[in-house]
Amino acid sequence: MRSLLTALGLIAPLLAPGLVAAQAVTRSAISESAMSSDLVSDQGFQQWVQGFRPRALAAGIRPQVFDAAFRGVHLNPEVLARDQNQGEFTKTIWDYLDSAVSPQRVADGQAALRKYGRVLGQIEARYGVDRHVVVAIWGIESNYGTRRGNMPLIQSLATLAYDSRRGRFFEGQLIDALKIIQHGDVTPAAMTGSWAGAMGHTQFMPSSYLGYAVDFRGDGRRDIWSDDPTDALASTAAYLAHFGWQRGAPWGLEVTLPRGFDYTQSGHRVTKTVAQWAALGVRPARGARLPGDGPAQLLLPAGAQGAAFLVFRNFDVIGRYNTADAYVLAVGTLADRIAGKPPLVAGWPRDDHALTLAERIEMQDRLTAAGYDTQGSDGMIGPNTIAAVRAFQRSQGLVPDGYASFDILRRLR
Repeated sequence: MRSLLTALGLIAPLLAPGLVAAQAVTRSAISESAMSSDLVSDQGFQQWVQGFRPRALAAGIRPQVFDAAFRGVHLNPEVLARDQNQGEFTKTIWDYLDSAVSPQRVADGQAALRKYGRVLGQIEARYGVDRHVVVAIWGIESNYGTRRGNMPLIQSLATLAYDSRRGRFFEGQLIDALKIIQHGDVTPAAMTGSWAGAMGHTQFMPSSYLGYAVDFRGDGRRDIWSDDPTDALASTAAYLAHFGWQRGAPWGLEVTLPRGFDYTQSGHRVTKTVAQWAALGVRPARGARLPGDGPAQLLLPAGAQGAAFLVFRNFDVIGRYNTADAYVLAVGTLADRIAGKPPLVAGWPRDDHALTLAERIEMQDRLTAAGYDTQGSDGMIGPNTIAAVRAFQRSQGLVPDGYASFDILRRLR
């Protein structure tokens, strides 16, 4: 339901519901943008609003609804600054998990589970989605409702629709937001959220709200904004159920690999049955047997030096909420901890650091120049770049895990 970049698997696309970007926007950047009248002007924005009005009315928005929603709306320089700076700063997977699955967040999640246990049980019974996963998404998206976002949504979406490389997308979201207001689910003043347009306890984009939000309380409104999280939690479960959540099945688990394991068998391009993984020597990090016998993939988010995960169909379903592997791993790990399971067994290569966008582009340039074609240099560490890294690692006698680390960049220089 929201996003922007999927770089190194740590920055989620802006079309899915969870902003996992480890991004930082400084106050100085926001202030500089706010003072730059050359970038965009509110006068131009107001002209755009007048041009947008007939398009919104043609989409079924009543004139009085549009006028009430846009009363007092101006261009928001902070939104522009955040949009222009996102993606430059990323976290390593271990730094991200340290924050997303902190002891405090685990404790708060267990408290939320106790407080809303009855309604969560009803939601799980209806939709079949593990209540711990629903609570984990709630925790990561808004820290259990304490950080739902307080920016006026119409203003944020209109700003992004006016001055954004994804203007068409945000204009569609803006029309959907007006439809929500017109339906009577929320007033313009109460429709608040993040700078990128995500709303409520579990951060739905307007289009996802229209498609999947539910009125679980039965009061005639799908209310994801108020202090009562019932409709938001149920809507999240309904969303996951719609995309194929398998009742009673795991999302994944931490595993150990045997000495001499073929690391080219890892990644989303390789799928094997649980029995086939077991035959290769893959074992649970805790426990004796791997669960089930369905298809699974082996993920190594920090290469051979970090934790390994065997992931199943429900991992992909959580990924419909936010495509970044780091986000899905955080949701799954937090859900397990809320359920009382122990922390991860393996450590992380904490002496490594996250590559900047410029460094990722440099790595792709240098790999291609060395004969390991990445099929472009965009800073996105996707399958082509991973394959190129693996080929380079083989040439250097390194473990071919495909992990785009700073050490690889150093060797390429």
